[in-house]
Amino acid sequence: MATILTAVGFMAALGLMLALMLVVANRSLYVYEDPRIDQVEDLLPKANCGACGEAGCRTFAELLVKGEVDPGKCTVNAKATNQLIADFLGVSLGNTEKRVARLACAGGAHVAYIRASYGGISSCRAAALVNGGGKGCSWGCLGMGDCVEVCQFGALSLDEHGLPVVDEDKCTACGDCVTVCPKDLFSIQPVSHRLWVACKSLDAGDEVEHHCAVACTACGRCVQDSPEGLIEIRDNLAVVDYTKNALASKVAIERCPTGAIVWLESDGSVTKGRDARKVVRKAPLPMA
Repeated sequence: MATILTAVGFMAALGLMLALMLVVANRSLYVYEDPRIDQVEDLLPKANCGACGEAGCRTFAELLVKGEVDPGKCTVNAKATNQLIADFLGVSLGNTEKRVARLACAGGAHVAYIRASYGGISSCRAAALVNGGGKGCSWGCLGMGDCVEVCQFGALSLDEHGLPVVDEDKCTACGDCVTVCPKDLFSIQPVSHRLWVACKSLDAGDEVEHHCAVACTACGRCVQDSPEGLIEIRDNLAVVDYTKNALASKVAIERCPTGAIVWLESDGSVTKGRDARKVVRKAPLPMA
């Protein structure tokens, strides 16, 4: 009996000692977390898309509570919801310009030649591994819709010519299309960047037009017609310096012979210059 009582006493003492150690550890290792973080996170979209520049909505909520970012930086939420967050935290909404994905290619099937038939998995990434995908312009969009599939917000669709179209109202600038495109044709741009080069080909003059009727030929007319330094020809391609975006106007696009440099209207429509040749063909070009 004495042995049993000793054992029970020992176990009770051990249990008490371990409990005390846990209490001490809990107090010494406890990290305070502001309860407002959970409340703010509940008002965020839970998309974890990274459009705000953070790893996810939880991280963004933590920074909001710390006052290190503005609620308006979340481009997925409705403005009214972001205003609720701002009111709850007692901060300003912030003046964050909307950003959207832009495609540097206008070479749909009706204006750009296909040089080889691809019969593998219907994926731009897979096709790009097989001799670049078969398109005459090695920089051009392959049109298989990887970007459409990866977009969580329904902001991308393929038009009748197999070219991605961005719905600016739905685009949150999450960057998934930028990541998935094997040709690096997408970039995230502020909506104020209305002057846009819809081409990424580095081929020269006659060679580039042999592959695509709407490609940039590096003729330099846009450079001549723009304020100094706004546009330059770099590696056979017109490049806009957006640090001088305040100088941009439709004047730069007027004499572009192929319509490769365009003006993007606030409603999402595309305006080409007066000298751009008209594209009337609707059917895909035959394989060259």
